[in-house]
Amino acid sequence: MTTLSKQRGAGLVEILVALLVLMLGVLGFVALQYRAVEATTEGGARIQAINLARDFAERIRVNRGAMTDYISELQNAKNQSSSDKDCSDEECTASEMADYDVAQITKSAEKTGMAVNLLKCQGNSDTRQCIYVAWGDTAPTNGSNTNEGDCTVAEAYDPASTCLIMEVY
Repeated sequence: MTTLSKQRGAGLVEILVALLVLMLGVLGFVALQYRAVEATTEGGARIQAINLARDFAERIRVNRGAMTDYISELQNAKNQSSSDKDCSDEECTASEMADYDVAQITKSAEKTGMAVNLLKCQGNSDTRQCIYVAWGDTAPTNGSNTNEGDCTVAEAYDPASTCLIMEVY
C-alpha cells in the first residue's frame, strides 16, 4: 500500500505531458497548413499574371507597329481605363487598337487585383520592352531602392516583390 500512495497523481502528470506533446504536433501541423495555403494562393496569382502578360504580349505582336502607342497609353492612368472605339465590333487603326488593347488588359488586371505596365527592360542596351504584372503591395515599376514596393531595382528583380516580368518583342 505504501507504493500506491507514492504513485498518486503520476497518471495525471503523464496525461499532461502527453497532451503537451500532442499540442506541439498539432501546432506544427497548423503552421504547415498555413504555409501550404499561402503557397497555393501565390501560385494562383502567378498563373493569373502569366495569363495577363501572355495575352498582352500576343496583342502587341499582332499590332507591332503601335509599340509607342502602347507605351504612351500605359503611362497615363486616365488613358488606361477606357477606349475611344470598340475594336471588336468596328475597324480600327493601329493606334486605336493599342488604345483598345490597353483598356482591355487594364480591366482584366483590375478584376484580379493586379496592375500592368510596359517598360524598357532593365539591363538591356536595346529598346526591348518588358511587361510588368504586379499584385499585392508591389507596383509594376522600376525603383531605386529595394523593399520599396517596386518589381525591379535598377537592373535586378526585387526579391521582396510580388510580380512577374515578361520580355516582349
